[in-house]
Amino acid sequence: MDQPPEQIRSELESFREQWRAEVSARTRNVPISQQQQQRTGPTQAGPSTSNKPLKKNEFVHRNAASKIINSQEDDDEYVQGQSFDEPEPSKTTGGHKLGQQDVASTQDKEAEPQTALDFYEKAVEKETTGKLGDSLQLYRKAFRMDDNVDQSYRNKHFPGRWTKPTQQVNPSNAPVTVPNTAHHSLEGPTLSLPDLITSFSALRIEGSPPECEGVAPPPCPISELPDEILVHILRDVAIADVGDFVRLAQVCKRLAYLVATEDQIWRRVCLGAEVGFGGMHYHWQRGIAWEPLDHDAASLEELARRRHEESRAATNVFLHKLYKSSWQAMFRRRPRIRFNGCYISTVNYIRAGQASMHQVTWNSPVHIVTYYRYLRLFRDGSAISLLTTDEPAHVVHHLTKENLALHQGGGGPHLPSAVMSSSLKGRWRLSSSLDNPEAGLADMEGDLYVETEGVGAKYMYRMELTFRSAGKATARNNKLAWKGFWSYNRLTDDWAEFTLKNDKPYFFSRVKSYSVGE
Repeated sequence: MDQPPEQIRSELESFREQWRAEVSARTRNVPISQQQQQRTGPTQAGPSTSNKPLKKNEFVHRNAASKIINSQEDDDEYVQGQSFDEPEPSKTTGGHKLGQQDVASTQDKEAEPQTALDFYEKAVEKETTGKLGDSLQLYRKAFRMDDNVDQSYRNKHFPGRWTKPTQQVNPSNAPVTVPNTAHHSLEGPTLSLPDLITSFSALRIEGSPPECEGVAPPPCPISELPDEILVHILRDVAIADVGDFVRLAQVCKRLAYLVATEDQIWRRVCLGAEVGFGGMHYHWQRGIAWEPLDHDAASLEELARRRHEESRAATNVFLHKLYKSSWQAMFRRRPRIRFNGCYISTVNYIRAGQASMHQVTWNSPVHIVTYYRYLRLFRDGSAISLLTTDEPAHVVHHLTKENLALHQGGGGPHLPSAVMSSSLKGRWRLSSSLDNPEAGLADMEGDLYVETEGVGAKYMYRMELTFRSAGKATARNNKLAWKGFWSYNRLTDDWAEFTLKNDKPYFFSRVKSYSVGE
């Protein structure tokens, strides 16, 4: 490329900054100039060493970490989580190489965008995967076809986020002195969501109507079930997949009422170990290399029982103090790890290139550097960390313990050895009151600690991340923002901190090949 860094940033980042500023100004009534001044990021790079070892659960970054996190809060207002389907058969065989064009890629080339909105959606997808050059060209095509394509994109994917609230219409031209004009509405008063759900309580499940007059309607056995049996079936569905359980609310009003109000189902989901807080770990469960901790069987069993009781007691306190005794609100808002996917951080930055010595050029070349960080967490407290330049579609399906055991340290050009050769073993745990004894109840939880292997046997890496929400309003705790990243030398007992100049937050992506997770 022969364009300067300033021109590339102005091409790709300027309208995104204006877009966010305009949306935030409409929804929050904050001046655009103030929002642009608040968006600042970290400016340092490189590791800094210190001979003073860190104490347990105490880090020197806590004062500066909040500034880094707050500066990135508004950057991901319109982030959409990725979802990866089952891997293609050609990608699971040992003969597939990175860089080969498979059938899926050729199909993508054939399905060219047609409208301005198609080009814009394709540009957003390319930018999400780190292909800034391709996304810039697609953005240009989209805006040449339609100047307001960004508004069309917001209307389609984020309705209600930036539109102003509609004013109530007074069809009878009542005078201003009338205090309440709700009785003038042509369609009657609008029910709130809780009142709307309550209005479904007396409804029953109805079968399909007859196909034609004089013909008996098709049978509907589920409409004959008593509520006790129906709730038991819904509970089993929720345990298997919470997403499928929630989508049952789209079937009929009766199921919508049960999904929204049946608190015993949400209680079972929250306390269970499948996707709830019974499977969360607030203490280390194993070593960094996945070795068992040094405890005998009796002490481990007693320790697990005591920790389970502590976790249950903390859950009950949070339920009544923070979530108004609603199990559904706790499941949606309390930080937790998701095992049916992985967390991906896409990093892009621009560095200056070397000008040619043999010809005169007007512009200096630049390089767009793109790499990815992957983090997959398992139910038993283990983790896999990976830093690579390979795209997520080539990596996520191979982030398994079996592939790490077979290909770690290898260097073959074929999948999965090409991506798993540099993967690292690790472990994870969530923060608790022991990590933040002086914090308030709402701030005791919400951090994630990950320790992984280093580049050699004498090194160990430690990451501290915090849960945040990004994207649609219904998405919660799908973002992991950086709070600190260190390297520990076991021989010299020294810590070195990696400053976070170019690193970006992790975002959760669903991977269907993981099923419900390991």
